Parts: sequence; structure tokens; C-alpha cells
Amino acid sequence: QVQLAESGGGLVQAGGSLKLSCAVSGRTFSSLAMGWFRQAPGTERAFLAAISRTGGKTIYAESVKGRFTISRDNAKNTVYLQMNSLKPEETAVYYCAADRTSAYLTTDRVAYDYWGQGTQVTVSS
Repeated sequence: QVQLAESGGGLVQAGGSLKLSCAVSGRTFSSLAMGWFRQAPGTERAFLAAISRTGGKTIYAESVKGRFTISRDNAKNTVYLQMNSLKPEETAVYYCAADRTSAYLTTDRVAYDYWGQGTQVTVSS
């Protein structure tokens, strides 16, 4: 069973930065493509970024492109999300997810097989 554990969330002022981490156990990390999503109350879980198994390819939602950076360290079984220039409307629970089967990076949350419990990010105005 694959387990994912996010950390690094918290309270930050608008315009500030946070770096989220997601530690993965239970399966060879390098066999998993990884993604980050977020969900605010009353909304659907939304795609933010994904990274390929080797880290050589990334994709981003338009809303975060240029401000967020996804990266991974296969030696540490960890994926990261660096978030800069945060906005109050980006207050949400942030989730990492693992995709073990897709041939290509995907924004579709249904394609992801494993999920973490989430970490709260609150951006104050």
C-alpha cells in the first residue's frame, strides 16, 4: 500500500511563499508520477501541477504557472511544491497524489491512484 504524507502547510501573508513536501512510502517512488491538487470549501479538487517519474517533465495549471514549481527527489522519496506570490483566494487544503499507470502526465484527478491526507494552506490578506 502506498502512503503519502504532506507537510509544510500553514499561515502566510498574501504575496508570501510556502514550500510543501510530500513523503511517499510503500512503493518504488521512481515508478510513480506525482501531482499536487488543492480543494477549497465548497469547490472541487483542482489540479495544480504534475511531474514525471524521472522529473524530466512537468505540467502546470494556468492559474499557477510561473508562481508554483513542482520538483522531486527520488533519493528521498519526496515531491515538493514551491509556492510563491500566494493570494488569499488560494486558501485551501493541498493534496499530493501518485499515478502509477498513466503513460502521460495528466491533470485528471481520477487518474491518480493514491492520495495524501492534505495540508492546510491559509493566505491572509
